[in-house]
Amino acid sequence: MTQQFETVIGLEVHLQLSTKAKIFCGCANVFGSPPNTNVCPVCLGLPGTLPVLNNQALLYAIKVGLALNAEINPFIKFDRKNYYYPDLPKGYQISQYDLPVAKDGFVMIKNEQGPKRVGIKRAHLEEDAGKLMHDNTGNCSLVDYNRTGTPLIEIVTEPDLRSPQEAYDYLNILKLILQYLEVSDCDMEKGSLRCDANVSIRPVGQKEFGTKTELKNMNSFRSVKSALEYEVGRHQQVILSGGKIMQETLLWDDEKGVTAGMRSKEQAHDYRYFPDPDLVPFTIDDKIIDQVRAELPELPQAKLERLIKQYDLSEYDAGVLIMDKAVAYFFEQCCEKYHQPKKIANWLNGAVLKEMNERKTSLGNLKLTPAHLIELIQAVEDGVVSNLAGKEVLTDMLDSGYSAGTIVSQKGLAQVSDDSSLMAIVEEIIHQNPTVVEQIKQGKPSATGFLVGQAMKKSGGKANPKKLNELITRRISNA
Repeated sequence: MTQQFETVIGLEVHLQLSTKAKIFCGCANVFGSPPNTNVCPVCLGLPGTLPVLNNQALLYAIKVGLALNAEINPFIKFDRKNYYYPDLPKGYQISQYDLPVAKDGFVMIKNEQGPKRVGIKRAHLEEDAGKLMHDNTGNCSLVDYNRTGTPLIEIVTEPDLRSPQEAYDYLNILKLILQYLEVSDCDMEKGSLRCDANVSIRPVGQKEFGTKTELKNMNSFRSVKSALEYEVGRHQQVILSGGKIMQETLLWDDEKGVTAGMRSKEQAHDYRYFPDPDLVPFTIDDKIIDQVRAELPELPQAKLERLIKQYDLSEYDAGVLIMDKAVAYFFEQCCEKYHQPKKIANWLNGAVLKEMNERKTSLGNLKLTPAHLIELIQAVEDGVVSNLAGKEVLTDMLDSGYSAGTIVSQKGLAQVSDDSSLMAIVEEIIHQNPTVVEQIKQGKPSATGFLVGQAMKKSGGKANPKKLNELITRRISNA
């Protein structure tokens, strides 16, 4: 009989903060510059230099902590995390050890049993390292120090996650919260958001944790989920075969779908943490924390609940809207001028979102205004254009920036709705399909759809199908 195991997962998310300057110097904090151009003696750790804390980075860290329901530590101290690697020019990383900016927070996720609280152990500030690039052709490694000194906040969960799916769900919710705070672009392709995972298994009912492994090199949330699924399976296979799990750091190979050993896992004392003598400890005034709290935006969960209540939306519709802060704001702008929230949500969650995904862009980059979308929705509702033609109009609106009315007029997409224009087509279709007409008379109204379809073909798709249905039904009833 197969032994039953419980999975235990903890995640460490490294978030680059989108401040204008680096965390301890005045170098520009930008992505994509030529290698080693955004550097200075401070971030390169040259002798005689002194770091100075970027106040905006601290305020961003406080904002993140508050949004994660964490306690803000009023006493701020920075520590040196000592280790040697070519991308770390000083030979140590300025971080926080025993006194993080925020601690003891939580994030709520949903699993099959309902809401679940995932504890946030700590969120602390630190500087990023450089970027090491391996040149196989030259048989060497190159280092770009532009990233050195970029402000990071590391968010560490408690070992509360019990499946790769829960880890995936947590990451998506965390990313959404961070995007609402506008403290980072959260772009994993640029390295703005990176995630490491610690995973172990233990027999069901056992209190002690099993031996854990740490997973790195995962460039998407789906990669995190896949890597965890693989590693959980590997742990089970090793233990069931009588082996022991070695505590080590593993790299995830996304192409092969396997983990590979990187190094034995360092312990905290290996880093020889000690207070950074160049950065004086200080306290944060309660007024500053209160001010940051007052400036917090409406967060995703609160917005979800409000949209459901205020606009009578389903949880699904509201849930799709809040996944993009700009889309949710656009929705409410539309609702101020057009009091049909469900129809607005249908268009945003359907045709507009489809266009965004196909174009791989954000709503802000599309040539769409609330007024233009409302005009299009109204045109479809009034029968000026069909729903299908409306989606064609939307595509043209996004390309040109023109209004729906202008495009409908230019392309001749307006539906024919007047009785006199349609009646001749109705008479012809009825005359050509006597069997179908008889079916309708005998109580099969669904057959009317066939006649409507034939009439639409006859009109070249320009006839108003609702009006055709009315005319056909009336004509047969009066026959």
